[in-house]
Amino acid sequence: MPGVPPTRFVYLGPEGTFSEEALRTIPAADRGTRTPARSVPEALDAVRGGDADAAVVPLENSIGGQVGVTLDELAGGAPLVITREIVLPVRFVLAARAPVEFGAIPSIAAHPQASAQCRGWLRKQVPAAVVVDVLSNGAAAEEVAAGVHDAAICAPIGAQRLRLAVLADDIADHPDAMTRFALVSRPGPSPAPTGDDLTTLAVYIAHDRVGALLAVLTELAVRGVNLTRIESRPTGERLGRYVFFLDCTGHLADARMGEALQALHRVCADVRFLGSYPRAGGAERPVSPPPGTSDADFADAAAWLARLRAGELS
Repeated sequence: MPGVPPTRFVYLGPEGTFSEEALRTIPAADRGTRTPARSVPEALDAVRGGDADAAVVPLENSIGGQVGVTLDELAGGAPLVITREIVLPVRFVLAARAPVEFGAIPSIAAHPQASAQCRGWLRKQVPAAVVVDVLSNGAAAEEVAAGVHDAAICAPIGAQRLRLAVLADDIADHPDAMTRFALVSRPGPSPAPTGDDLTTLAVYIAHDRVGALLAVLTELAVRGVNLTRIESRPTGERLGRYVFFLDCTGHLADARMGEALQALHRVCADVRFLGSYPRAGGAERPVSPPPGTSDADFADAAAWLARLRAGELS
């Protein structure tokens, strides 16, 4: 959808999830359609198949770490690109169909990321309850409303929408926890550089080469490209085979990023470009690149080399 603003959005559902809350921070989503998906693969396949223009899916949490299914889906299948990131503070509640004592709660439905972020509170307040994994925070609330489970760890929006009783508020062990979401679209021109951007890559190293990962990091470092995140995921081929996900400061249009990508293309088994996009306002501030790595520096060096090749030695 190059040059065309998205109007059909899909997000990890059901309604009442943090993904829906993240989507609603995008002004265009209020004017378009918003469709919940049952899973991350379903959301991204809707974009790949043309049934949606863009999807909002979770990437990582400051406590629980990477969302593996999202990374796996971005690394495989038809290419998709991230065009925007959204960083949300995470607030969890314990909700039930009606007020009840903590000791009378046999089961609690929760997404694994949610229960991990509330582990200490659960152990202290409801040690006898069995925590049951579900696909999303919204699904946890829905299953409680349907009588499948006794209580849910969910987002406040989910409890409100289903008119559940909030038994406890702000139950996360780390009150400053945040979740990072991605707006994902089919390939097209990247958003214009802002001067505070990130580029995400999926890098497959050459496993038959000693120091292959070090070579990747060196190609970035010598060009002043800073890494803000590196994660590994198994490729599924066999033990010891991994794809590395890199978040780098800078934009595809930057000279240093362009040179770094060319270098990675030379030394890696494969590189999948996953997008250049503005850094979210709540994210950590960028590290200034070292001297000699600005676009002007690269342009000056290229001009100098051209003069040498032309025989101009002065």
